[in-house]
Amino acid sequence: MRRVSVFGSTGSVGCSTVDLILRERECFHVVAISGSGNVDLLASQARELRPEIAVTADAGRSGELAHALAGSGIATAGGREALVEAASRPADWVMSAIVGFAGLEVSLEAAGVADVLALANKESMVCGGALVRRACAASGCRLIPVDSEHSAIFQALPNGLAGDSVEKIILTASGGPFYRVPKEDLEDVTPEQASRHPNWDMGLRISIDSATLFNKSMELIEAVELFLVGRERIEVLVHPQSIVHALVLFTDKGMLAHLGPVDMRHPIGFALNWPERRRLSLEVIDLAEVGSLDFERPDLDRFPALGLADEVIRMGGLSGAVFNGAKERALDLFIERRIGFTDMARHVASVIARHDRGGGRENGFDLLAVGQADSWARDMVDEVSGVT
Repeated sequence: MRRVSVFGSTGSVGCSTVDLILRERECFHVVAISGSGNVDLLASQARELRPEIAVTADAGRSGELAHALAGSGIATAGGREALVEAASRPADWVMSAIVGFAGLEVSLEAAGVADVLALANKESMVCGGALVRRACAASGCRLIPVDSEHSAIFQALPNGLAGDSVEKIILTASGGPFYRVPKEDLEDVTPEQASRHPNWDMGLRISIDSATLFNKSMELIEAVELFLVGRERIEVLVHPQSIVHALVLFTDKGMLAHLGPVDMRHPIGFALNWPERRRLSLEVIDLAEVGSLDFERPDLDRFPALGLADEVIRMGGLSGAVFNGAKERALDLFIERRIGFTDMARHVASVIARHDRGGGRENGFDLLAVGQADSWARDMVDEVSGVT
């Protein structure tokens, strides 16, 4: 039996991962699972998966989790230190699907003890890509990306590596729910409207990030970090159907495209079964029914968040942590209705400009410095937005 852990098990990616594990329950020994606010769901998953330990990231709700699993024989804990301890437990395969900056520390711990790190937490690579690569290299852990686009690239590349034969990597973006909405109308977009993605069933924060194209900005930076290619070798195209998840152009001008259903269980299943391909009971795309596939270049005037990724890549160092921290704080303020939809990109751009002029810089590049850059960026968003 393979020893597996799922961090972020109550989120959309985590629930899909749990679903796949339960389909072949006899093949897995579950070491640890973790969730955040949905303690009832976490306890329900624990009763089905029978992990060694279930952890809630909310330390204040650890007693609630312990009560829900009393008598089950499953250990429970809560808070950041408990998450880190659970991630340090050896496993054959670990899913890192905690949303946001909080996932970086878990990814680093898991990289030190797992044979395979299935990475769905894009913040790990955006904020601390060099740290994650270093941890994987030191332990021999294989990093398998789980974002649908990066999984598609990984599958299209020879041995998952972007060697000299690769001329260009093409990421696709759905464009979100507002891609055809006039720029002047975006000012009045509400959090409820922004959370309704036309294709994917995702959580609130990721859905809004997709609506602003911040999600694609993160994925662009992540692609640079994962595949160690220069920005000039990556292109982004808007593809409303979300059927082609990525393409790779080779130097002989041949191109490989990865097509798949709009279902995260495909990239999760690929990572779970790698290096094999196992049968998955998922929808098969009927290309005749689809009829046509559309592509166009992104509109950076209406969606400036995507262009900010270029600045972050140019600056390097801690700029990824600054970008993500500012983005997360701006998203908090939008969800709280304290700033508008288009304010998010404006405020993040202001914070990046301050960092580029020398603000928020720390010596070195380690987890402490990344954390300091993240905190600085969140404070700066409050300052530039006038929030008190």
